Amino acid sequence: MILKGYKRYQHNEIDSAQSSHSTHRESQQITVLETAETRYCGASVAKPKTSLTAVERRAEELDTIAAVLPIERRDELAELLTDHDVETLRHLVNQGMGDNTLRALTSDLTYLEAWGLAATGKSLPWPAPEALLLKFVAHHLWDPQHRETDPDHGMPAEVDQNLRCQGFLKSVGPHAPATVRRRLANWSTLTKWRGLDGAFASPALKSAIRLAIRAAPRQRLRKSAKAVPGDVLAKLLATCATDSLRDLRDRAILMVAFASGGRRRSEIAGLRCEQLTVEPPISVPDRPPLPSLAIHLGRTKTTNGEQDDVVYLTGRPVEALNAWMVAAKIESGSVFRGIGRWGTVSRRAIDPQSINAILKQRAMMAGLDSGEFSAHGLRSGFLTEAANLGIPLPEAMEQSRHRSVQQASSYYNNATRRSGRATRML
Repeated sequence: MILKGYKRYQHNEIDSAQSSHSTHRESQQITVLETAETRYCGASVAKPKTSLTAVERRAEELDTIAAVLPIERRDELAELLTDHDVETLRHLVNQGMGDNTLRALTSDLTYLEAWGLAATGKSLPWPAPEALLLKFVAHHLWDPQHRETDPDHGMPAEVDQNLRCQGFLKSVGPHAPATVRRRLANWSTLTKWRGLDGAFASPALKSAIRLAIRAAPRQRLRKSAKAVPGDVLAKLLATCATDSLRDLRDRAILMVAFASGGRRRSEIAGLRCEQLTVEPPISVPDRPPLPSLAIHLGRTKTTNGEQDDVVYLTGRPVEALNAWMVAAKIESGSVFRGIGRWGTVSRRAIDPQSINAILKQRAMMAGLDSGEFSAHGLRSGFLTEAANLGIPLPEAMEQSRHRSVQQASSYYNNATRRSGRATRML
């Protein structure tokens, strides 16, 4: 078996591999501006004068942390983020902040800088005054019905168009309250890291958020509209029936992600051979022993990597993983890698976004609505299937590594409530 002899996972090892699927734009030629204005999508937005050297230097600095913080829009970020922003991100990488936390923080910081330029004509001030924070709330939490009679209500049209042309806005309507709160929280955190105090705890801001949410209620949606329980997973796996490298890889991804407790896409994309340990086969009556494998998770969204969290694979998922690694000749480094147009296997790991794209592509091939599924559906699907099979919640949580009983039990409740006695009283 190719997994034999793997070393145990070293928690301080950083995966420097990035996705071969990720498309990195070529550096754009940036002309030194004679004025302090930059034109975005036909709208003039004031911006501090930036030299070519400064922008290129920030782009190179962003490249140095891209191994931990994948950045697909490097050149645009180099223009939007300030020197202090980039230095803060570099510091956080060196301090070992979680990859996903860094990605979210960078995404929010970039959006805030873009919004600040579009809304005020200049970069964000540090610390931000209370009036600017209230303006941010007013631009993002508003009443759609009131907007129909008052075009000036909510985000101004020119600001909306500016952000939309740059790709920062996609959906129409007010933002989700959770998104606004998260961005304000990250804005506050960045302010504190600069040694400054902000007005983020002011009564006026808290009141504005509360009233705005009441005026524009928005239903909270799950990360994946539908879970991927066993029957849906079987349909996805049926599209991976050949021995091609792509089918072998996708089959292994789907089976490992589901069977290991519904692992997050970042954990699957970052999985390395050093995290795998072969375990003794599992004996079953009247059948050959089942292969067993341990996955040492290391740092995850809810753990810091100091404790050795382990989940186990048994049977078919182990066989699927072995088949992929043998065919791709993977003996060390990243487990799941990109595959080139001519069938060449990259040495770099796939990007977490690729896990989502693979699941959606397989859903479409299976005749399902790909818009209703995402990689998170594997996580919710694992617990849903466990509930359907009558597996006790604590046992399922041991594999999924959920910390919140309330969160994990919600999947159980949803799976059993529809067929429960309370729904059949008449």
